Amino acid sequence: MVLAEQLVPYTGVEPDEAWAREVRELAEERDAVVLAHNYQLPEIQDIAHHTGDSLALSRIAAESAASTIVFCGVHFMAETAKILSPGKKVLIPDARAGCSLADSITAEQLRAWKAEHPGAVVVSYVNTTAEVKAETDICCTSSNAVDVVRSIPAEREVLFCPDQFLGAHVRRETGRDNVHVWAGECHVHAGINGPELADRAASNPDADLFIHPECGCATSALYLAGEGTLPPERVKILSTGGMLDAARETGAASVLVATEVGMLHQLRRAAPEIDFRAVNDRASCRYMKMITPAALLRGLREEADEVHVPADIAERARGSVERMISIGKPGGGE
Repeated sequence: MVLAEQLVPYTGVEPDEAWAREVRELAEERDAVVLAHNYQLPEIQDIAHHTGDSLALSRIAAESAASTIVFCGVHFMAETAKILSPGKKVLIPDARAGCSLADSITAEQLRAWKAEHPGAVVVSYVNTTAEVKAETDICCTSSNAVDVVRSIPAEREVLFCPDQFLGAHVRRETGRDNVHVWAGECHVHAGINGPELADRAASNPDADLFIHPECGCATSALYLAGEGTLPPERVKILSTGGMLDAARETGAASVLVATEVGMLHQLRRAAPEIDFRAVNDRASCRYMKMITPAALLRGLREEADEVHVPADIAERARGSVERMISIGKPGGGE
């Protein structure tokens, strides 16, 4: 994987009204629906036809009458859209936008792990490549990961990949000791740590805590709640979709948010009366932010970069995604 620090995003375009008008006109000409993940730049979220988590957006794309999908997110997300919409053209504004979590396990590594545990059921987070999904029995999102594992007979071993923090959350919630967890992580979420969360919570004693289960601080938050340092009802482990639901329902005047900072834009739109603050202001994914106004305009003008998934891999991956959709609440995505 090429480090994001070594990649130069497309620049030189201001997200002004002229830009917005051209994006809208080109999308209409291309018969395209523009989708933006919750972690995208605010101007990208605002111009998109739909904003949300990756799975919800892929399902919207599959149901859309548009023949072209422009997915403003990272590469595995555009792959998932292609898997669920094989007959549509899928574009990502910058194909170099990768994902440290998706890159933390390869299909070859997963096959070797499966060989060590014959008969185990493979559960893969949706934040994985198409090749890994093709080697998976059932995918999951952060909102239905616990339900997915609970749906597997208790005597069956489970291989959970690739996120170690979400895996720890699943083990904690299910109480199963036969869930083996791959040691992968999202570099952004892993960087939101327990001491940092404790300091912010102590400085904001009346704030609710919205914590993504990919975060390195999730276990610390539950520990603080368990020992009485924080009221348990204030600690909420949530997917990005779950955060939006909770934002509309909470009675708190302020909320500390532990996830990628792009999520704050949607939270503030959903509940403008609440003071949303990041636990870590530096928790910004460089890969997500590679989808710039210039990149989106380039993608629509040139119909670049198109995403392809080999038919055999897509067919096998589609089965693991569809099995995920049938369990729990997958619409709240990652």
